[in-house]
Amino acid sequence: MKQIEVLLVVFAFSAAGQDTQKENGIRAFREIASVLTSPRCINCHIPGNSPLQGDHAQIHNMEVMRGTDGKGGSPTMHCSNCHQEANVAAPHAPPGAEGWRLPSAATPMAWQGLTVSQVCQALKDPATNGKRSLQDLIEHVTTDKIVNWGWNPGPGRTPPPLSHERFVERVSEWVAAGAPCPE
Repeated sequence: MKQIEVLLVVFAFSAAGQDTQKENGIRAFREIASVLTSPRCINCHIPGNSPLQGDHAQIHNMEVMRGTDGKGGSPTMHCSNCHQEANVAAPHAPPGAEGWRLPSAATPMAWQGLTVSQVCQALKDPATNGKRSLQDLIEHVTTDKIVNWGWNPGPGRTPPPLSHERFVERVSEWVAAGAPCPE
């Protein structure tokens, strides 16, 4: 009888620890979502083929379209026609980062218009996140030039609500917690 009581106590503590880890992961994801749904991310993570621009998600002035590789749908209208390897130092000038592009048409990583729970599910699914594992996501948000651009968007643009360092920490915490999603 004593052994059963001990096992029940151990199980209860184990379950409580798992609940706490899951809750911490969900809290981390809510912070992650505040970045992913900010203009710096949501303007290009779109369900359609036309990127948005600015802090108020206006339709892109040049009316460009996503190509299959994300770099532009017309031979004469590639992203790199205006978006260079670095920001232009003028308010609202075309921003720039190495390899400027939209996510590819095959995996557009679109979360505009999704709930936080749907963004979470899309982010952890390789079919909708650019074929990335959870560990690959940490690497992506840590090193990708366009992701990093979000925190140095140039004059006239608001950076995401978390620092890049805090964002990477929260992504790592979310992954370590098993990538739980809010309901």
